[in-house]
Amino acid sequence: MITSDGAVPAGTTVFADHVPGVANLAPALLDALRRAATDAANDGIVFHVTSGWRTPEYQDRLLREAVARHGSEEAAARWVAPAKTSAHVSGDAVDLGPAEATAWLSAHGAGYGLYQIYRNEPWHYELRSEAVGMYADPSHDPRLWP
Repeated sequence: MITSDGAVPAGTTVFADHVPGVANLAPALLDALRRAATDAANDGIVFHVTSGWRTPEYQDRLLREAVARHGSEEAAARWVAPAKTSAHVSGDAVDLGPAEATAWLSAHGAGYGLYQIYRNEPWHYELRSEAVGMYADPSHDPRLWP
């Protein structure tokens, strides 16, 4: 089922323009993802979007769920950012799978400007103009601090 909040159905590829979680990604990020996915396909790799653009309401719900699961806002911050700072809400981040796709991006993503940002999230990629060091997790990313 396709929803307008940004939830992405299983099996969604980076070419699914009818899925808001893909279609609302920043154009430059989506272009880089599609170029990488096309090249990865030559190696038999398919990129599935597990999460992309999200509404602020959906992001806040994910944060509340993470607080309930991890026991505190501090623990949840290792996995989910508040809507006001989330790169998913702005369309500047994408979570990908399966593991073969993220392994391919780990090896080749820099050629497309795609970088893993968080050590604890091998599925989370953002478009950067140059390599940046990886943060241990989102709680260490100064862009997410209030």
